[in-house]
Amino acid sequence: MAVKDMQTIVSLAKRRGFIFQSSEIYGGINSCWDYGPYGVALKKNVKDAWWQDNVLRRQDMTGLDSSILMSPQIWQASGHLSNFSDPMVDCKKCKLRYREDTLESKTCPACGGEFTESRQFNLMFKTFMGPVEDDANIIYLRPETAQGIFVNFKNVQQTSRKKLPFGIAQIGKSFRNEITPGNFTFRTREFEQMEIEFFVNPEQADEFYEYWKNERFDWYKRFGIKPENLQLREHDNDELAHYARGCADVEYKFPFGFSELEGIANRTDFDLNKHMESSGRDLTYLDPQTNKKFIPYVIEPSAGADRATLAFLIDAYNEEPDGDENRVVLKFHPRLAPVKVAIFPLMKKPPLKEFAQKLNSDLIKRFVCEYDEVGSIGKRYRRQDEIGTPYCITVDFDSLEDNAVTIRNRDTMQQERINTSSLIEYLDKNLNI
Repeated sequence: MAVKDMQTIVSLAKRRGFIFQSSEIYGGINSCWDYGPYGVALKKNVKDAWWQDNVLRRQDMTGLDSSILMSPQIWQASGHLSNFSDPMVDCKKCKLRYREDTLESKTCPACGGEFTESRQFNLMFKTFMGPVEDDANIIYLRPETAQGIFVNFKNVQQTSRKKLPFGIAQIGKSFRNEITPGNFTFRTREFEQMEIEFFVNPEQADEFYEYWKNERFDWYKRFGIKPENLQLREHDNDELAHYARGCADVEYKFPFGFSELEGIANRTDFDLNKHMESSGRDLTYLDPQTNKKFIPYVIEPSAGADRATLAFLIDAYNEEPDGDENRVVLKFHPRLAPVKVAIFPLMKKPPLKEFAQKLNSDLIKRFVCEYDEVGSIGKRYRRQDEIGTPYCITVDFDSLEDNAVTIRNRDTMQQERINTSSLIEYLDKNLNI
């Protein structure tokens, strides 16, 4: 049985240390979340898998880590100061605020009250740089990581000596002052993006747009998302952003319905053009074969690290019959699992304890391990099932004689005896790290 509703995941996430409400001891802060011990490990593994597959294992990609705070002129040139806004209305009676374009009626859904006139609400967080809070010192927290890549296009291209087509990838925080955030970590005001800006000859833009749509859709399936829970939806013309010639969303079937995991857009030459006009700097590319200059088109696969983490968490969730009760198990892909191996002594007394601790010390040099000696073996298995650990190793009295241990598979619950001298080879093969 899979997840029925978001509350199931919210409860598990808190109980097992994946995600906590931010500032909880002070009553919490709306739409802000803290990743606990297993959550931060899961999210890091998602980001690492994305980086390895899209940057480290490709010759046509390089990385960047741009600043969160950038010149306000960047947001003027990109159109964020004038266009990055939502229509907002307030209820005159209960004072709740809504995005006008999401409302199904002309009265407040909470109390039936009348709304104020609609007004545009810019989604960027504004702050001040320096000691004086005046208009000359206004600066913004970036609402996307993409612009940091565009303004560094020439720096990266020249120093990396990359030739088109090539991409610049970045993982980093972005901030949007959303009017109606919600659905746990799906829509938040502070989030992490995993973005690629792939620069191409304009004549090849359509070809690479199709390539990246398929590549990014397949990536989620490779890491265990069930195919029936994914769809690739092409945007209608009236949905397209002003800079896009085409856009498609990889959507996941959350408990609240299909919603966006990642967008793949053909941004044309809009951004480089705007920054070249605004800054006066040359951002053209010189083709070494034709000796002609042109402004590259950009294909942008833009994914949310938080949304991807949430989708992998939901999709991994299973309740299965186990004797007289159900067990909850998270069937993560091994590369994403927060803990790879758990090690249990049958009893927490010498000499089993020393044997198990020595084994843990050896394995932890290569794998993320967790040592647990508290409770019955059955309870320890359940704890590891609920955090998605692929393998549990039990040290028993026979281990002292034959140097073998019992290893249990999370998904099948099958057990086998393995000599400790073969453990690393066995785990390397089966964890697919």
